[in-house]
Amino acid sequence: MKVALEKTSPKENTDSKVLLELQGIKKYFPIKGGVLQRKQGDVKAVENVSLKLFEGESLGVVGESGCGKSTLGRAILGLEELTDGKIFFQGTEIQDLKRKEKLRFVKQMQMIFQDPFASLNPRQRIGHALEEVFTMHTDMSAKEKREAVISLLEEVGLKEDHFYKYPHEFSGGQRQRIGIARAIALNPSFVICDEAVSALDVSVQAQVLKLLKTLQEKYQLSYLFISHDLGVVRYFCDRVLVMYLGNTVELGTVKDLFDKPLHPYTQALLSAIPRPTVNRNRSRIRLQGDLPNPANPPSGCPFHTRCPIATEKCSAEKPEWKEYGPNHFAACHFAGQSIL
Repeated sequence: MKVALEKTSPKENTDSKVLLELQGIKKYFPIKGGVLQRKQGDVKAVENVSLKLFEGESLGVVGESGCGKSTLGRAILGLEELTDGKIFFQGTEIQDLKRKEKLRFVKQMQMIFQDPFASLNPRQRIGHALEEVFTMHTDMSAKEKREAVISLLEEVGLKEDHFYKYPHEFSGGQRQRIGIARAIALNPSFVICDEAVSALDVSVQAQVLKLLKTLQEKYQLSYLFISHDLGVVRYFCDRVLVMYLGNTVELGTVKDLFDKPLHPYTQALLSAIPRPTVNRNRSRIRLQGDLPNPANPPSGCPFHTRCPIATEKCSAEKPEWKEYGPNHFAACHFAGQSIL
């Protein structure tokens, strides 16, 4: 797999339109206890996330497990109810729309899940499962639905005779192709890929990523690509958002973020990427301590308990989200300072 070292973000093109905008998104999960199950606190899974996604763009979201990546994606689609914040899609605020009004936008927003087998009914043939999409959202005849499903299967690299097979008869890569087919069935403009290739072999990952790229170019799709694999993100995405403990800590183009990471946490993540090196010493940044409890996050900067350059200011004052270069943002009192 070749790594794209230089990419142009849609934001650098003044003609690009904003497809999705998040303003101050928060998602808290209540903690209840006692005999009466009274609320005792909140797990702050997503904390004040704001960003813009442009038409035709692939925006990567990275961070440790538990940083809020998947919760953010589910909140955007309405699978999790927002605690606070606003979501604008194609210029319309959508989170408070009535069901019928919201349905028009839901068709344009789809999701590819990490485990395709878990998202498929094991007792239902694949063709019939895909037909349900058209049954719910269109008035197609039975013949038209079958033809549409066969066309979808061929679009993602499967065959017509796969129509009558069950999920267990497919490989992991084939099941993910079925998940992709279901996501593009209604011709959406925005797709969330939640660890869409993490469970696949490397060779199959490359095939699925190539398929996603082909579909993006053909249908002008925008992706929110959630992943823990920075190598895949570097190859696939235009920009990258780094999250830590539900907070956004850095956002920039792939080139800027990988070449000049501003936040200490980003530097630590990048230092952990496996690279083939010959007669070359590489410094690995090893963070001390565990990820703090999101139910009781640290004061000030959320990363200061594990940051090697943290000072008293970091524990007392939360850093502002600032632009330190063209389209390169970070939230750190000492942005740009190396921790190696």
